[in-house]
This record gives sequence, C-alpha cells and structure tokens, in this order.
Amino acid sequence: ENTLVKMVKNILTLTTDITEFRLPSGRKVYLSAIRDCFDSSVVAWRAGERPDAALANSTLEDACARLAPGERPVIHSDRGGHYRWPGWISICEDNGLTRSMSAKGCSPDNAAMEGFFGLLKREFWHGRDWSGWAPARFIEELGAWIGRYNTERRSDALGGRTPAEFRAALGRAA
Repeated sequence: ENTLVKMVKNILTLTTDITEFRLPSGRKVYLSAIRDCFDSSVVAWRAGERPDAALANSTLEDACARLAPGERPVIHSDRGGHYRWPGWISICEDNGLTRSMSAKGCSPDNAAMEGFFGLLKREFWHGRDWSGWAPARFIEELGAWIGRYNTERRSDALGGRTPAEFRAALGRAA
C-alpha cells in the first residue's frame, strides 16, 4: 500500500443521519445513510417506513461489513436516539468505531450529511410527481439514484471524478 492509502485508513471518518420523504399518499419513507467523508461516497444505506433502531443499526452493520482489516473509523452523527441506543453502541464497539456526536442543538456539526441530503432532495426528490408510488417502488428508485451518485455523478471536489473512480485511483475498493 502507498503512504496516502495508509494515511487515509488511519483518518477514515464516516457520517450518518436519517431523512424523511413524505409520499403524496401520506406514507413516509425514511433513509438512513452513511457517507465516507474522504470521497463523499455512500458506503451504506437502508430505507424503510419507520425510523427505528433496526433501520439505523442495519445501515451501520452494512458499513462495518465493508471495512478493510485494520480500519477503525470515526462515525459522526447527530444526537438522535438512534445513535445512543445500546444496539448502535455495541455495533460501534464490536467493530472498533469511535463515536462522535454533534453538540446539542448544533445541526451544522453534521453539515456533511445534511449537505448530501440537500443534494439528494434537490436532484432526486423535488420536481418529480411521486403520486401513486408505493414505498417499495420509491425505495427501489432511491437505491438506483444512490448507485448512480457513487458511480456516475462527477464531483469538482474529486477532480472531476466520481466517488468510485476516486477510490479506484487510490487503490481502494469501491
């Protein structure tokens, strides 16, 4: 491994949160996502109709399954109950993650995640007619958008590359 990749493994920071989509039918879909601050990729996500422990914990478990041996990232969240529940704490401890939480009442502390949700809602959610969409179909379309975000959406911050291209250029798994 080159020195840069070794340094990145030592400073890996993930950020997470849950956002809500209210479909015209009145039903809601909640997205729990985890992003890598290094390249802005979404490394894990889950969506469902309840913002419960299972949703947050399963997203974290998916992210942990992708960690390379020796990676012990910081996971940053807001102060939501999801991130203070015993299950979440256990998953962090079992995988060597360091928990970091925003200061109480200070939403800018989780700006990286909030910024992603703003982009997602601007590019995916707003301006589309979601009438007649069942939650399962919506979640499928949401997943497709996240997949394209990681593999097709180019970023000036990444030198005009996608998150997947940026990772590959450094020899990291996509």
